Amino acid sequence: MASAAAHGPVAHGRSAPLMMGLRILIALGLAVDAYVHFVLAPQYQQAYPDGIGGGNLFRIQAAAAILAGLYVLVRGSRLSYAIAAVVALSAFAAVVLSVYIQLPQVGPIPAMYEPLWFFEKTVSAVAEGIAGVLAIVGFFLVPRKDAPLR
Repeated sequence: MASAAAHGPVAHGRSAPLMMGLRILIALGLAVDAYVHFVLAPQYQQAYPDGIGGGNLFRIQAAAAILAGLYVLVRGSRLSYAIAAVVALSAFAAVVLSVYIQLPQVGPIPAMYEPLWFFEKTVSAVAEGIAGVLAIVGFFLVPRKDAPLR
């Protein structure tokens, strides 16, 4: 009987509604990230025009956040959680580092340094951090045999 319960709709104590709620929260965090990056892109293109340009870098980040959010929302696999974590946490790391460290240009990626926090930047960083942490949690909550990395 215990064996049947472990493989039913509530595997390992995690219900489908709980996992869907987690996926929705991750997707919302990535949507906030995408929105802020799209809104701020034009001013960063002017501020950091070298290489691919800061604005284009913001647009690429926004597109990656949208795709990762949709993927985790639709799929809920270990791979989707891993991708969402990488997208969210890389954006979080970039924004935090760009406030405290003068990042040099790396290939086509422009040098970026903006030693201040403002509302949109703070909202984006919080959303990215929360989405990233939740994506890591989701990755470890998905049972390997029920949802393999694919």
